[in-house]
Amino acid sequence: MNIPVESMLFFQLTAILILASFIGFLAIKFKQPLIIAFILSGIIAGPDMLNIVSEQYQDVIETLAGFGITLLLFVVGLKLDLQLIRKMGSMVLVVGIVQISITLTLGVLLSLLLQFDFMASVLIGLALTFSSTIIVVKLLSDKRAIDSLYGRIALGILIIQDLAVILVAIVITALAGTGGEFSHHAGGINIFLPLKAFAIIVFVGLFIRYIANPITKFMSNNSEFMVISCISFAIAMAAICEYLGFGQELGGLLSGIALASTPYNNIIAARLSTLRDFLLLFFFAHLGSNMNLANIADQILPALVFSLFVLFVKPALVMIVMNFLKYRKRTGFMTGITISQISEFSLILMAMGLSSGFIDQGIMNLTILIGLITMGVSTYAISYGDNIHAFFANHIMSFKQENSTETSDKVEREYDVIIFGLGRYGSAMAKLFKEMGFNVLGVDFDPDAISKAKKTGILTIYGDAADPDFLIHLPLDNVKIVVFSFHHYMTGPFITDLRRTLAKSLREHGYSGRIAATSHNHEHDKDLHKHGIDITLSPFDDAALYGAKQIVEIIK
Repeated sequence: MNIPVESMLFFQLTAILILASFIGFLAIKFKQPLIIAFILSGIIAGPDMLNIVSEQYQDVIETLAGFGITLLLFVVGLKLDLQLIRKMGSMVLVVGIVQISITLTLGVLLSLLLQFDFMASVLIGLALTFSSTIIVVKLLSDKRAIDSLYGRIALGILIIQDLAVILVAIVITALAGTGGEFSHHAGGINIFLPLKAFAIIVFVGLFIRYIANPITKFMSNNSEFMVISCISFAIAMAAICEYLGFGQELGGLLSGIALASTPYNNIIAARLSTLRDFLLLFFFAHLGSNMNLANIADQILPALVFSLFVLFVKPALVMIVMNFLKYRKRTGFMTGITISQISEFSLILMAMGLSSGFIDQGIMNLTILIGLITMGVSTYAISYGDNIHAFFANHIMSFKQENSTETSDKVEREYDVIIFGLGRYGSAMAKLFKEMGFNVLGVDFDPDAISKAKKTGILTIYGDAADPDFLIHLPLDNVKIVVFSFHHYMTGPFITDLRRTLAKSLREHGYSGRIAATSHNHEHDKDLHKHGIDITLSPFDDAALYGAKQIVEIIK
């Protein structure tokens, strides 16, 4: 089959997309992040295997990859939500800073011990330090744990890491005096760099102060215009920073930060997410295609050593710090395993170091291997974290010891009603019970829900329905009814229903009162009474019935 030369690029890109889609399908089936699928696509499409993309079109792939990185960092800049850290308080700030500092130090020492040179050791240490925002947010959302206490702490740590990434990117480009990852020129440190940096900072500050809000308000009148304008702004900033010697990565970040203070930042990020993910495919595929499989055997041992460090030592550090700060051990454990992988930013920073001449392709390949291992393993660790903790709690005594103050809000009075879950339904029910003269205790692990409930005068205690040991702290003796008003499922090997397991635990702890639970699937929940649940509540059906009655009254 004779394909015209001018059509070759089109067919090669088509082959990459089809290959990535097929491997992505397999990745989803095995519950793996798409990042891994994209890297494997690049490896398979690379010169050592199928050799799909000819050398003459590598620059095109690099350019598409550059657009993907710029948009990724633009979206990161848009979502640098400092309010989350402020809301979580100084505890998260301490955990984040200590985690970064200790992980970086130990990572550098481990690299030096494995006889890497100093600059490579520093970059490897940085790569091991950061965790994947994309993977963590996706998995926590799937588990419906994004608003849990450990989920919020993990997100706070990730935001602190994102801020650190910005500083590291600035330092790398300043030391190199080049345009960063995809530049093709080199040079020493530019003495005019501080002046250029000052000029960019002043420009971004003035843009935020005088231009950002009016221009985004104008763009919001047309969604298509908003998308193309924001892409143009991000690419223009990247081009300016590239020209000034700071790298297009920094331009992408600064353009996002320039629009982060506007009320449209989340809308912009949502509109660009699909295009960003599409272009990132080419970045990760480009990384994979550059791997030299002939030398991979020499990198397997150090990759395993570094991966074990990320999978075990890094979470252990978080657990130790959080235990010192009086968090419960389960909260520390779940937070630790949530960040037990390296980040997409780790690969970006190493690519910047590669193009700047600080490391060679072998170190880049090593980092990719570490990413494949840690991202793959941590995906299952996060998904099955509740089950892993339960196993450790049953077999390792130290996991059972609770000497923290996170759940030490001991209330000595007697209660008539205990409500697990203080969302809209649970908090409304608690308020009605209180108004009827019942003594009510609310249980939740969401700091915001606890805070809102306390403002209405409801006595509360931090607790996790997935933690059976927590029941020891509850005053169950005179309780007439326990209400479950929370998301029903936790991810695990057998998809456990928390209502059933919690009801069983309550009965095992000697509770003989009534148990009520919310239900959103009558067919699935028709056997709840067999598990010790006496009353089934249907919030949606009850709300629909109440709403229909109101509408009928109006019609009459």
